[in-house]
Amino acid sequence: MLTQIITRAIRRYLVGSRQEFIFKPIDDIKLPSIEKIDMYIHIPFCKNKCPYCPYNKIMYDKKLTELYLKAILTEIEQYYNRLGRIKITSIYIGGGTPTNLIDELGVILERIRDRFIITGNICIETTPSDLNKETVSKLVSYGINLVSLGVQSFNNEYLQLIGRNYKASILYPVIELLSSSNFESINIDLMFALPGQTVEEVILDLKKAISSGVNQITLYPLFTFPYSTVGKYLNLKRVKMPNIITRKSMYYAIHDFCIDNGFKRVSVWGFNRGEFPRYSSVTRDNYIGFGAGAGSHISKTFYLNTFSVKEYIKNCFNEKLPVALKMDFTDSMTRYYWLYWRFYDTYIPKGQLFELFGKNDKNIQLLLWLINILKLGEEDEENVFLSKKGAFWLHLIQNYFVLNYIDKIWSVAMKKPWPDEIRI
Repeated sequence: MLTQIITRAIRRYLVGSRQEFIFKPIDDIKLPSIEKIDMYIHIPFCKNKCPYCPYNKIMYDKKLTELYLKAILTEIEQYYNRLGRIKITSIYIGGGTPTNLIDELGVILERIRDRFIITGNICIETTPSDLNKETVSKLVSYGINLVSLGVQSFNNEYLQLIGRNYKASILYPVIELLSSSNFESINIDLMFALPGQTVEEVILDLKKAISSGVNQITLYPLFTFPYSTVGKYLNLKRVKMPNIITRKSMYYAIHDFCIDNGFKRVSVWGFNRGEFPRYSSVTRDNYIGFGAGAGSHISKTFYLNTFSVKEYIKNCFNEKLPVALKMDFTDSMTRYYWLYWRFYDTYIPKGQLFELFGKNDKNIQLLLWLINILKLGEEDEENVFLSKKGAFWLHLIQNYFVLNYIDKIWSVAMKKPWPDEIRI
C-alpha cells in the first residue's frame, strides 16, 4: 500500500495525471512512417518451465509450434505491408526458450531478411540444457552474433531450488562450445538474492563465471512478481526476497568484485570486459514485437499483443494484428521513458538530457542536485554517471516500483486474452 502511494505521488509530480496511465483494448493499429526500428521476437515454448520466470510461456507442443511459426510469419508480413522494406537496427529473440524452435528460427529470420534490411546485431537467449554442437552451428549459420546463456548458478543446490533441469557439471562444456563458435559476444546470466544464499556463494559463482572466459556477466536478483513463479502463480509462497541490508551487501560485493577483475559496469546488472559488443535485452527505445505477449513501442504508443498463444495464432490466421492493448504516451511520459532507460544504463548523456527536458527544467535540476548531494553519482561535462550506491538504489526502485506496473498489466493479460481497459 505504501509503495503504491509513493509511486502515484512521484508519478503525478513528474508526468501529471493518473489518467495518462491507461491501457485500452484495440482492434487495429495505425503505424507512422518510419525508416528504421529495432525488433523483438518472442518464442513462448519451454520444455522445462522454471518456477522463478515471470515471462509469457507455455510447455512445448510440436503441433502448436508448427502453427505458431505460420502465425509469426503472417504477423511479419502484416508489418511489412504497412511499413515497407525498412531498416532493422537490432533483433532480440527471447522467450520462453527460443532455441526450442531452432529450425523455425531459421525460417523466421529468413523471412525477416526477405522483407526488411537488417543492419545491426541479432541477439538470442538460451539455456545450457538446450545447446549442442548442431544447435550452436545453426545459430551461427542464421547470423546470430550475440548470445546470452541462462546459467543462473554454478551451485547444484540453487539450480535445483529454482527448478533448472541440468547439473552444474554441464556448464563449462557448454560455455566452451559457445566460446569456440565465433560469436561476437557471450553473456551469462547469474542470479543472486536466492533464498538462503550467502555473499560468499554469490562471489564463488562470479569466480567460476569469470574463469569460463565469457566477456559479459549479468546478475539479476530474484524478482518478486506477485502473480508469477515466485509467488502464488507457481506455488512458491515460501520464497521471499532478502531484506535490504542483505541485498545491499550482495550488490556491493558483486559490483566491487567485477570492477576489481577487469570488468566495467554497462548497466545496473551487467558487467563487460574488453571491447566486445554489449549484450542487452531491454535498452531499446523503439521496437516492433512479434509473438504472443510481445510488446511494441512505436513513436509515442506502446502496444501489447495478446498473451494467449492460441488466440495469437487465431488472430494472425485471420490476417489481423494480434494487438490486445495500447497506451499512448504524452510528451512528458516519452521523455521520462527515455530517462529511465538511461538510468538503467547507469549513465545519462547530458546533451540529450538537456535537449529533451531543457537545461533549466526544475525536475532535472532537482534530480541532478539530489544525485550530487546524496552521492548517488557524479558528472563531468558530457555525462552523469551513477555511483555504486546510485546503481543499487535504482535496483531497488526497479524492483519495488517499476515492476509493480508490469505486474498489474501482466496479471490481467495472462488471465484474459483480450483484456478490458487497465488503469495503473
